[in-house]
Amino acid sequence: MSSVNNPGNRTLSIKKILKAPVQTIWDIWTEPGHIAQWWAPKGMKTEVLEHDFRVGGRWRYSMPMPDGSEFVSEGTYIEIEPLKKIVTTADFRPMTENVELHILFEANGDETIFTFSTIHATEEYKMKQEKMGFYNGWGSAFERMEVLATSLKKGE
Repeated sequence: MSSVNNPGNRTLSIKKILKAPVQTIWDIWTEPGHIAQWWAPKGMKTEVLEHDFRVGGRWRYSMPMPDGSEFVSEGTYIEIEPLKKIVTTADFRPMTENVELHILFEANGDETIFTFSTIHATEEYKMKQEKMGFYNGWGSAFERMEVLATSLKKGE
């Protein structure tokens, strides 16, 4: 495989150990009521417009911006392996288009090893997205996800 087509050269990833069981983290990713609580950087709100969680199903979320515009995230589920893996296409208009998300969940006792990867069409596009704030934006959303996981765990 040439380096141009190597997905490793086109991928940005975040890996975390979350202090919640895999079922809790899975639910946070798959239930619209939970998604609305964390799917955006800190200070932003999310409205789940569509969430058909099945292979071939579509999802669409809206985040209102301070200037009155709307930031839309949407995609189609490609692969779902319960409690282990979600693969989906994704567009985050107007900033990011035509990427693929791979979300991996690995049970580790009462914790979850969580890996989030975004595969871009080219290495250049990946570098542009990284400079645009990939780690800060997703890092902030995942901090919110961790807070939600902690609150759900306490409520068990």
